Amino acid sequence: MKKQPKLDANGKRLFGMRDCLAYAAGDLGCNMSFALKSTMLIFWTQFMQMDLWYALLLVIVQIWDAINDPLIGSIIDSDRRKYKRNKFLAYIWFGSIGLIVGGACCFLPFPNAHPIAKGIIFIAGYVVWDAFYTIANVPYGSLLSLISDDVKDRASLSAWRSIGSIFGNMLPMVILPFIMYDENDNLIGERVFIAALVMGALGFVCFQFMIRNTEIRVETDVVLNEEKPKFNVLKAFGNFIKNRPAVGATVAAMGMFIGMQGAAAAVTVIFQSYYNNVQISGVVQLFAMIPIVCFTPLARKMVAKFGKKELATFGSLCSIGAGLGLFIITPNNTNLDLILYIVFQLIFSLGLGIYSTVSWAMMGDAIDYNEWKTGTREEGTVYSLHSFFRKLAQGLGPSLILVIMVAFGYVGENEGNQLWEVAVNMRYIVAATYLFSAVLQFIGLGLIYNLDKKSLKKMNEALGRDVEADDAMAIPME
Repeated sequence: MKKQPKLDANGKRLFGMRDCLAYAAGDLGCNMSFALKSTMLIFWTQFMQMDLWYALLLVIVQIWDAINDPLIGSIIDSDRRKYKRNKFLAYIWFGSIGLIVGGACCFLPFPNAHPIAKGIIFIAGYVVWDAFYTIANVPYGSLLSLISDDVKDRASLSAWRSIGSIFGNMLPMVILPFIMYDENDNLIGERVFIAALVMGALGFVCFQFMIRNTEIRVETDVVLNEEKPKFNVLKAFGNFIKNRPAVGATVAAMGMFIGMQGAAAAVTVIFQSYYNNVQISGVVQLFAMIPIVCFTPLARKMVAKFGKKELATFGSLCSIGAGLGLFIITPNNTNLDLILYIVFQLIFSLGLGIYSTVSWAMMGDAIDYNEWKTGTREEGTVYSLHSFFRKLAQGLGPSLILVIMVAFGYVGENEGNQLWEVAVNMRYIVAATYLFSAVLQFIGLGLIYNLDKKSLKKMNEALGRDVEADDAMAIPME
């Protein structure tokens, strides 16, 4: 006889590990597609030979982002139809279908095409991928505040989302360099296209697991044929700007993605032409994730003791120290240089991991803050605007870094054979990018985000939420 799950007072399955694994699977699915974005710059400069044209194209597609994210978020918020389970899950299901091929559209391998044709291929492919990614990712982020209204549960979901993100990055990070590069450290574009198709299919499987195992406990009432005020995007944007936690978390996230995405191409060039072994780049970056993996199980206890804002701010200070340390370069690329690089990568990742583990719980609190201050709950809009600015950093960051790389001698046509002076310049560019990233995180978390432990408790009391959450966070995640 099948064992029946335990139910709460509202007839919902009790929150537990099943919810954590399902939510982690959602970010795993997102990252199966998103992790390949760090390969775009190398693909389009070295294989497709676009160089600065790619930087211009990447800026152009951000215009689509400016329309895409808030538009889809507002559509989700204003959708009053009654769905069988939940409208967010319905949108995620549709988005996951498109992502099967969406990612591969960004890596169509036609290096001999006319430059104008290449530009059209890139823009069309990116628009298709970005649309489906937003349709899946915006409601996925909004789900955190609906799975449970207990902040200790939200802390678990945020931590497990980080785990899903970590494993979603580990797979392409470690395996793909061995598949995509030849013995001369040059990229093989056709293999990237096939890899993107495979990653899209794996992402679809992850999303389906999440959808089937997600329990919605915070219901939002939908009254059919109800007369409601017309949705005002400008007013929602104004509310977002007044929402200090949302703005602070967004500034910090922009810093995080500038560091992760902006420096990605320069890191690849370092291993191609400075360390002369691009295959080990994934292993080194995987090694740098060890602090994140080790910290994640401790997140609840650490948050219970110090608070999310306080802990994340400390993490940004760790990353600032590591960014400064990465400027240390030994003469003639000795083994000590690689050791120092790995050590400071570890410290930077520790700081980044501390923030990323609680980042989504902080955004969940920011959504509650919007309701507290305005009386309006706009999960989709708040999260979509947050997602828009993140994507702005993901697009403009690599574009600006590419311009800087070219200014300091990088030539895409040289592939893995950059001049030694250029390789050294890339080393400094990575250090500068990481330092800027960490400083931006500190500004967002330490100076703008204003929900410390005391303020969070006050907000939860006003909203009738669990005011004992901080103490309860000491409960293990299982």
